[in-house]
Amino acid sequence: MDKNTYTGLFLIMLILFGSFYLMRPSEADIKKEKARIHQDSLNKAGIKTTPVVAKTDSAKKPQVIDSAVLKSAFGAATVGTEQLITLENNDLRVKVSTQGARVQSVELKNFKTFDKKPLILFDGANNHFGLNFIAGNKKINTNDLYFKPSATGLNVTGHDSYSITFRLNYSATQYIDYVYTLSAKGYRLGLTLKLNGLDNVIADSKIVDINWQSSMLKTEKDMTMERQYSTVYFKNTDDDVDELSVTKDDAKDISDKKIQWVSFKQHFFSNVLIYKDGFTKSSLHVSLDTANKTEVKQMQASLQIPANNAGVYPLDFYYGPNEFKVLKAQGYNLDKQIDLGWGPLKYINKYAVLVVFDFLKQFGWNYGIVILLLTVLLKLVLSPLTYKSYLSMAKMRVLKPEMDEIKAKVGEDNPTLLQQEYMKLYKKAGVNPLGGCLPMVLQLPIVFAFLRFFPALFELRGESFLWMKDLSTYDDLIKFGTTIPLLGDHLSLMCLLMTISTFIYTYFNNQISGATGQMKYIGYITPVIFIVVLNKYPSGLNYYYFLANMLTFAQQYLIRLMVDDKKIHAQIQENKKKPEDKTAKKKSGFAAKMEEYMRQQQQLPKKTK
Repeated sequence: MDKNTYTGLFLIMLILFGSFYLMRPSEADIKKEKARIHQDSLNKAGIKTTPVVAKTDSAKKPQVIDSAVLKSAFGAATVGTEQLITLENNDLRVKVSTQGARVQSVELKNFKTFDKKPLILFDGANNHFGLNFIAGNKKINTNDLYFKPSATGLNVTGHDSYSITFRLNYSATQYIDYVYTLSAKGYRLGLTLKLNGLDNVIADSKIVDINWQSSMLKTEKDMTMERQYSTVYFKNTDDDVDELSVTKDDAKDISDKKIQWVSFKQHFFSNVLIYKDGFTKSSLHVSLDTANKTEVKQMQASLQIPANNAGVYPLDFYYGPNEFKVLKAQGYNLDKQIDLGWGPLKYINKYAVLVVFDFLKQFGWNYGIVILLLTVLLKLVLSPLTYKSYLSMAKMRVLKPEMDEIKAKVGEDNPTLLQQEYMKLYKKAGVNPLGGCLPMVLQLPIVFAFLRFFPALFELRGESFLWMKDLSTYDDLIKFGTTIPLLGDHLSLMCLLMTISTFIYTYFNNQISGATGQMKYIGYITPVIFIVVLNKYPSGLNYYYFLANMLTFAQQYLIRLMVDDKKIHAQIQENKKKPEDKTAKKKSGFAAKMEEYMRQQQQLPKKTK
């Protein structure tokens, strides 16, 4: 292309970029359009919303309602003043709106957000809970109608429990009751739905159709990590727990099995709806708005209950921490929503690591000390494998001069023959070339298990140790003031120390094994990956990996004092002098196949000449 063409293309790009910035809509326009799209989606689903003037007991301006509307099904309930009724015990502060009799906000009184503010799971008009049905040829959603409370406030302190009823009247003898029950302590809020005398009013009175949705608020330091562990979980009556995607918008319809509970799960807290007899049909949805910096995710559930003669449906909400013992105490296998990894990792964490951790934490020590003792115990259990690995690497190091002689004699032009000669040497010396790798491979599941265990561990939340203010998230002692690709806006000091210790560990490992060439440098790739991947992971996890490296150094130092290279060399020479035992047991299938493969590879060039 000539100069004029380049100039023209440059001007076109300039115009495109200029028009993008000059003609882009304002923030107000963007919010207005989002609100319109949101309202359209609600209308299509048959859900109506009424703007809330205030969250307190303040009155709205009088609404002018057509008399025909007032005479229609539940028409009188479309007019009212929103009030927020507070239900409170030792652990929860719940605000219930008279509009829809829905839980509008929940505060966990004994916890704080990462920046020490009151911890509120959700709050505002974006949270819905209502019954959907058709009455008088009109779609009704109780979320939009005004209920009448039986009291103006509720504090359970000093009482065993307390109940408050919100009533939606159709007539004097026909109504819907929401009965909330709160105990003096705990994270459970009971909700009993009562439908009285509405069989001839509701078009399909055989189904109770519930629409429930929440926008979960940010409570943790790192929004990315919080979103990574937040989604909709559910359990069927066969005790199978499943979840929607954590990485993208997802939806699932379930009609083949009853769902006993649905959880709007965040990283460390959950909002769960339980129905013991099971929802017969469920439609679940989770979505993510990356532009929203205050809401983690938006979650929704459409649930159906078959109607019964009594018209009474007892439900339970759980608003609380994702702590193993607390969730387990609720029953219904709520603890299964804590992600401990897949396959064997889950069983290692649940039946080994968690058991030891619970034992250690009961002494009331700082969690930094608990992690240290956990690492020490783990290293003691794995010490036989560490010894075996070191011994095998020491044998390979002692054999290296003889392997170099074979390499000089055979040359590098025929790698198959070279490997055959190496195998002969290993066999005579009684050395297993994989002996140093296998013990390390057997330890890998434990390494990866901790990668899932620490991020899911509620107990570390808000716990400090040394300079780490919160072991459940990264320490950002080193701040860049700008975003750096792959690393982000900070460098975790504990992650840096862990990475340096891994470099040192790799260096000494190469000295022990006698690795040369490319193999000498492959191990240094791992710490580079660590500092990129683990920089945003919990400082408690990086602290564990750092301790594991340091304890491995100590173990190898002690083993080195116990292992004499001269004795190993003498033993190898003795093994080489022994005649081959013809009655020895048959070679393993792997060894036999390897020798056969090498023999075939050695003969192949001769056949093709």
